[in-house]
Amino acid sequence: MSVTQTPITRELFNEVILPIYAPAQFVPVKGQGSRVWDQQGKEYIDFAGGIAVTALGHCHPALVEALQKQSEQIWHLSNIYTNEPALRLAQKLTAATFADRVFFANSGAEANEAAFKLARYYATQKISPYKTKIIAFYHAFHGRTFFTVTVGGQPKYSDGFGPKPADIVHVPFNDLEAVKAVIDDHTCAIVVEPIQGEGGVTPATPEFLTGLRQLCDQHQALLVFDEVQTGMGRTGKLFAYQHSGVIPDILTTAKALGGGFPVSAMLTREAIAQVMTAGTHGTTFGGNPMACAVAEASLDIINDTQLLEGVDQRYQWFIDGLEEINQQYHLFTAIRGQGLLIGAQLTPEYAGRLRDIIQAAAEHGLLVLSAGSDVLRFTPSLIISEQDVQQGMAKLQRAIAQIIG
Repeated sequence: MSVTQTPITRELFNEVILPIYAPAQFVPVKGQGSRVWDQQGKEYIDFAGGIAVTALGHCHPALVEALQKQSEQIWHLSNIYTNEPALRLAQKLTAATFADRVFFANSGAEANEAAFKLARYYATQKISPYKTKIIAFYHAFHGRTFFTVTVGGQPKYSDGFGPKPADIVHVPFNDLEAVKAVIDDHTCAIVVEPIQGEGGVTPATPEFLTGLRQLCDQHQALLVFDEVQTGMGRTGKLFAYQHSGVIPDILTTAKALGGGFPVSAMLTREAIAQVMTAGTHGTTFGGNPMACAVAEASLDIINDTQLLEGVDQRYQWFIDGLEEINQQYHLFTAIRGQGLLIGAQLTPEYAGRLRDIIQAAAEHGLLVLSAGSDVLRFTPSLIISEQDVQQGMAKLQRAIAQIIG
C-alpha cells in the first residue's frame, strides 16, 4: 500500500502536532554558529539561542565530533548499567562546583522534579515527617511537570489540571521580609532562580540570596538554586551562584549543558545525597551516553576563563546596541540581566506590541525571544561574534522602526 507523502511545511504542524505551541511561520532547517536558514534559504541571526540552549552556537565542531564518535560506540544502556561518558561528566561537574554527587536526567523540569523530591525526602527522613513546606516565588518558572509547574507559581501554567501538590507557598521575589513571614520549622526548602528568566529577566539581589541562605541555615531547610537557564556560563561564571558566593545545597542545570542535545543534571552535597537509596528515584534515559558525551564536550569548552570573560564583553555589545536603539525610540523602561541573559522591558505604551516586534524581527532576519508579556529577551551563543551582534542589532532597529515608526 503506497502512502502519499505530505509536503513538510509549517501548515503540517497545525494538522499533526498537539496545539500547545504557536511556532513561527517559517521552518528552520540548518544552523551554523549564530546563523540559521529556513526552508526557503532565508538567513537569520540567532539572538534566541534555542532559549539559552545553544550556548556554543549551532553545530559546534567539538560537539558534532563528540556526538559522532559516541554514536559509533554505544547509544543507550538505561540505569541498569553505568557508562564512561556519564562518569566523566559527573566527575567534571563536581570538580567545578560545590557538589559531590550528580543525578542526570533529560530536561530542566526533570532535574527540578528530582531536586524537589530530594529536598522533601531528605527533610522527612532526617528531621521530621512534617517538614514538607517548599517556599518559592511569584513569576518563577521551574518546568512543566505538575510538581514543578506548581512550585513555579504562575497559575496560567498550573490551573485546570485538578488538585495541585500541596504545601507550596509563594512570596514576592527579592522580598526577604516576605520569606521571613512564612518560613518555619516545617519548611524543607527554598527554591529560587538567581535570575528569573521566564518571569522577565529579573536578577536576585546579592542581599536577597545571602538572606535566603541564612534563613535556610536557621530553619534546617535546603536552599535549591534553579540554574537551568543561568547555568553553563550564561552569566559570565560557570554557574550564577559563583557571583554571589552563596552556595546552595542543591543546584539544577539543563539547557546549555548539552548545547542542544537534551540532558540535565541535579547536583548536591554528599550528606544530602546519602538519604537516597536504590530505587528511590530514577529515569530510563538519564545519563544517556550520547547526551553525556556531548555535555562533556560542552563543559570542557565553556568552563574556560577566556570564554567566560568573553561573555562579559558580549554583554556590553548588547547593552550598547540596545541603549542606542532606546535613545532613538524610547522603547524600553529598563534593560537588565547579567552576561548573555538580557531582558529589555517595553514601556507600557508598547507592551502590547511585543509579539509584533518579535515577528517583525524575524521578517528582517533576526531571532529574538519574549520573557513574560512585556520583555524582549536575548540569550544568544556565548561565543557570538561582534559582527553578528552589530548586524543583529541593525535588524532589530529596522523591525522596531517598522512597528512603531
